[in-house]
Amino acid sequence: MAYRSKAPLRIGLAGGGTDVSPYSDLYGGAILNVTISLYARATLEWTDSTTIEIIALDRGESVSHPLCPALPIDGQLDLVKGVYNRLNREGKLPASGIRISTQVDAPAGSGLGTSSTLMVAILGAFAEACKLPYGEYDLAHLAYEIERKDLGLAGGKQDQYAATFGGVNFMEFYGDDKVIVNPLRVKPEYLDELENNLLLYYSSTSRDSAKIIEVQQKNVQDKNARSIEAMHQLKEQAQQMKEALLRGRLDTIGEILDYGFQQKKKMAEGISNSWLEEIYDTARKAGASGGKISGAGGGGFMIFYCPGNTRHHVAESLTKLGGSVQPYQFTLSGIRSWST
Repeated sequence: MAYRSKAPLRIGLAGGGTDVSPYSDLYGGAILNVTISLYARATLEWTDSTTIEIIALDRGESVSHPLCPALPIDGQLDLVKGVYNRLNREGKLPASGIRISTQVDAPAGSGLGTSSTLMVAILGAFAEACKLPYGEYDLAHLAYEIERKDLGLAGGKQDQYAATFGGVNFMEFYGDDKVIVNPLRVKPEYLDELENNLLLYYSSTSRDSAKIIEVQQKNVQDKNARSIEAMHQLKEQAQQMKEALLRGRLDTIGEILDYGFQQKKKMAEGISNSWLEEIYDTARKAGASGGKISGAGGGGFMIFYCPGNTRHHVAESLTKLGGSVQPYQFTLSGIRSWST
């Protein structure tokens, strides 16, 4: 029998970076995001062997280890190993061979929360196979703990909760790992218009988000006033975005995105560069009213708000730069797991 799970990737619309400690612990963070129809997937099968086999189908990578209390964390498919080690340490896994395969619909380092979403999907497959009674907050928090604490990977908290809950959410982050997810009841016609006008563009570059986030964290620790004030403004931007969506003031979305983008660049070095600025300027000249880098910055996906009928012209102009426009739809459901 195979146990499968899929979790949606997300677009961050506002507040990005304020979910990262120590900022969220000291000041509280706020983010608004929405999940999309690109997924991280995991399949788990029990086998009669005495090995643990891990296969990343989209990356053409695989590793195999004999059954043991803990798998080595060595940079090779560590997300699966982290889940196995945690659940095995807690006595939740049978003494059986395992084959687990994964696949993600977007490249690593692309800014859509791929790593954390994959962590949620892996946990979902294990939970389905082992009948673990995790609620949404439990699953998201455990994914965060394994990724950030067990594996020591730098990053925030929004991606695990977005992948688990799904939909349009206004999230609040506080000290002691407290997270509140507020699902937003946005009118369907507002969401349709947002989806129609929001263009997702892959810059054909990826980046190591951990390095950018580590600089951001150090700026807070060092009490860098410019960086901290930028994060305060991004938190306020999340409130503005929430009000715009709930009230249907979609004509202000581009302006709110642009304001956030200008603030985000003040958080840490490396968030933007000359290539990304060229892409941004090209989109604005073609008719976009604003946009932003998705995720930590430095590369990956960018989003642009294209009011009226400007989307086609913006897409045409950006494609000439060598990147690609990514089709998507909003999705209102989070992680799903099943057996077959």
